[in-house]
Amino acid sequence: MDMHNDDGFDGEDILAGIREWIGVESPTVHPAGVNRMMDLAEQAMAAAGAAIERIPGTDGYGDVVRATIPGRKDGPGILVLGHLDTVHLVGTLDGPMPMRRDGDRFFGPGTYDMKGGMYLACHAMRRVVERSGGPELPVTFMFIPDEEVGSPSTRRLIEDEARRHAFVLVPEPAKGEAGRVVTGRHAFLRYKLRTHGRPAHAGSENNRLGRSAVRAMANLIEQIEGWSDRTRGQTYSVGVVRGGTFVNVIPIECYAEVLCVAPTEADMDLVRERMASLAGEADGVRVEVEAGSVRPLFRPHAGTLDLFESARAVAEGLGFALEHGQFGGGSDGNFTGALGIPTLDGLGVCGDGAHTHGEHLLVSSLAPRARLLAGLFERLQ
Repeated sequence: MDMHNDDGFDGEDILAGIREWIGVESPTVHPAGVNRMMDLAEQAMAAAGAAIERIPGTDGYGDVVRATIPGRKDGPGILVLGHLDTVHLVGTLDGPMPMRRDGDRFFGPGTYDMKGGMYLACHAMRRVVERSGGPELPVTFMFIPDEEVGSPSTRRLIEDEARRHAFVLVPEPAKGEAGRVVTGRHAFLRYKLRTHGRPAHAGSENNRLGRSAVRAMANLIEQIEGWSDRTRGQTYSVGVVRGGTFVNVIPIECYAEVLCVAPTEADMDLVRERMASLAGEADGVRVEVEAGSVRPLFRPHAGTLDLFESARAVAEGLGFALEHGQFGGGSDGNFTGALGIPTLDGLGVCGDGAHTHGEHLLVSSLAPRARLLAGLFERLQ
């Protein structure tokens, strides 16, 4: 039995709202879908009495919604930071990942990462306004459209907004079904690789004169992913590959994207050194390496650990233990934590399966996590 069942937080009620959000497919590459999610975010924040600003998207991405709620006290307040884009393409709901419930688990694209968490935060704020008139400090919600590709169009906006706040709360998914929160995140470094070969007819006796850009890239992929040391959290993953034109032509171009995860500054230096070393030309194949966006290393620091202690005390009062740690799985919290602003990440739903067709949240986690967020809104000062 839920000893808080009369406080306005009901998991089934929260799930009903999350269902509506999951029903809108919003991969980063589909700005129309992302903007439909921004419409729903506006509605949710308007229901909590927020003043809302819609910032038009740039570089082909969706809009940003910024919603502010005054506090009982003035001054720098709380930034609630999260995204409404997903990695699941349009058609996922009608194909490999329909919404469904299996006992305590609710499946669907974005349930865990991170529509569930952002809806949870909206719901918690609405309850705070209803029961106590509003939060202790001013609270700003920022809904981001491009986090899943590294937040290239919004990083500056995020960092500028965060600097105006005393605390940052990030309702990204909790770590696993145990619900650990995040007080630090590994760095993410993105790269683009291009190999350039020499053409020849693939079916002729002279095909030996060609140099396959695809084969060269395949060898590079083996080398790059072989650098991973999963016991230390240092990983290299090639997630996008394109190359070739016709099957009867030795391919002269191939393209790949690499995501590198580094848990320390030394690991970041090693990633940069290794990736740069791939550039050059040998045996008729030229390799180009282009460094992309970086999510900086977010290490636990005093302000963040103090913020965690506040959350731990709220959780204890609610009857559950809260644990924390530094993890991979980058977020926009990397930016704010790296700036030295007290940042508590992983405050969203419990569940598992991020970025897979098994993505799910635990319905039993919804009310407790909403209470945790509400407690932070009411007590941080």
